[in-house]
Order: sequence, then structure tokens, then C-alpha cells
Amino acid sequence: LSSRLGDVFHELIRHKPDQLLTICPEKVQGCDLHEGEFGHVGTILSFKYNHGGKDRRSKQVITAIDEEQKLIQLKSIEGDCVLEEYKYFVVTIHVETKNDIDLVTWTLEYELLNEDVDHPLSLLSFFIDMTKVIETHH
Repeated sequence: LSSRLGDVFHELIRHKPDQLLTICPEKVQGCDLHEGEFGHVGTILSFKYNHGGKDRRSKQVITAIDEEQKLIQLKSIEGDCVLEEYKYFVVTIHVETKNDIDLVTWTLEYELLNEDVDHPLSLLSFFIDMTKVIETHH
């Protein structure tokens, strides 16, 4: 997925995720700092978002940051969607530049709670759509 402004995207996700509700209010309705400081490993963030036509909540801890690689990793520790369907759920957002094009990669690591649970393709689509809105906004 291409983004014109990889540095801006990484900065937004790492240091200013609370601005997501202004940039894409149809997707994200809240981002609260639950514990720690924005942009630091160990920080816990609480998100309110709309997915699949339903208002959802998710609490995530920042588990890794690599400034040189423009990478941030968040692990879900509470939530009414993700942890009801998956044993664990980790999102890694990585920005890299190739041929003067910034590429935003979302990697979802998860384990299904049981065989009746679908793979999170709709969440991946949610993240792709959010990236497009952020790109258009900047």
C-alpha cells in the first residue's frame, strides 16, 4: 500500500494516534492514553472504533518501536472484537521507502480462538481504508 508521506504516517501512528479521530472519524472515534506516554514501548492505548457497522473498543500495548525501520508494533490486551475471536492479536505497522515511494505495510499476527472464527480480512481492509484516508488527508 503506497503512502506519499511515510514519515508523517509513522509520526502520526507513533506519537499522535489520538489525531486519528479527527482524520478518519468514520473509522476511529477515540484514542485515549491509558498508561505511559505516546510513542514509547509499554504505553497502553485505548481505542474506540467502528468496524463492521458496530462500535468497538480495543486496548493495546506498544510492544516494539524501531525508529530507523519506521516500525511500531501493538498487541491487543483487551477488546470486544479481537480478543473474543483470537487467542492473541498483534499489529505491526512498517513504513519503508522504495524508489521514492513510501510503502505502508500492516502485518497481522493472530491465532484463531477456534475453527469457527474467520481470519481477520475485514480488519485488514479496515486498516487499508484508514491508511488511504490518512494519505488523502496529508
